[in-house]
Amino acid sequence: MPARTLWKGTLSFGLVTIPVGLYTATEDKSPSFNQLRASDHSRIGYKRVAKADDTEVPYDEIVRGFEYERDRYVVFDRDEIEALRPPSSRTIEIQQFVPLEQIDPIYFDRPYYLAPDPSGAKAYGLLSEAMRDSKSVAICKITLRDKEHLATLRLRDDVFVLETMHWPDEIRDFALADVDIDEVPEPRSQEVKMAKQLIASLTEDFDPTAWTDDYRAKVLEAVQAKVEGAEVVVQPTEGEPATVVDLMEALRASVDEANARRKEGPKAS
Repeated sequence: MPARTLWKGTLSFGLVTIPVGLYTATEDKSPSFNQLRASDHSRIGYKRVAKADDTEVPYDEIVRGFEYERDRYVVFDRDEIEALRPPSSRTIEIQQFVPLEQIDPIYFDRPYYLAPDPSGAKAYGLLSEAMRDSKSVAICKITLRDKEHLATLRLRDDVFVLETMHWPDEIRDFALADVDIDEVPEPRSQEVKMAKQLIASLTEDFDPTAWTDDYRAKVLEAVQAKVEGAEVVVQPTEGEPATVVDLMEALRASVDEANARRKEGPKAS
């Protein structure tokens, strides 16, 4: 089945323009449940109701309001909101190139694949090879769904991944003092040594195929059992592990456990 294009436009690199399409890169497979009426399992619907008097409000009587103070709004009609939207741009213009390690991962939001039209394949390949050789990622802007996004453009194998980013003022400041921790106690040298040993014991190459969503698997297994008329048996949860008070003892036990797991071989999770 051919991939569905989410957006079509051009990628601008100086005076070079490359016709491209944007495609979904990820898929949310988290189990979801619908709300049903217990008596007949009919779906539960929702109505737009005014909180002031609990009456249903027709769609054509709904306006948009921005809450500038608690319970105080300024109202905008559709034309006013349309005038504020960013212009519908069909161009991704590369603004600059930066080393990937300079970008804190907290800025990343959602990834998409960016592929060329056949007519732009040569220029796409040229930019790919140049970026691969320079070990850099591109910073650009794109307008999606009437919203302007900051984004990075990087290579994954031979395909560009465009990843939308949070704007800098969307990242919240946070410090340990915010949770009443004014000072982190300095660890003893032997504790640091043991912690490094634990890290070394747990260090290996990342294999994404070794990891699975256990919760999703259990839900789907339970769904299939119910479809087939079987009773779903709830397994008792394990008790909480005993608290280890001594930090060094906890580290030693962790290192021993990690070494034992390594001898057993990799185990998918």
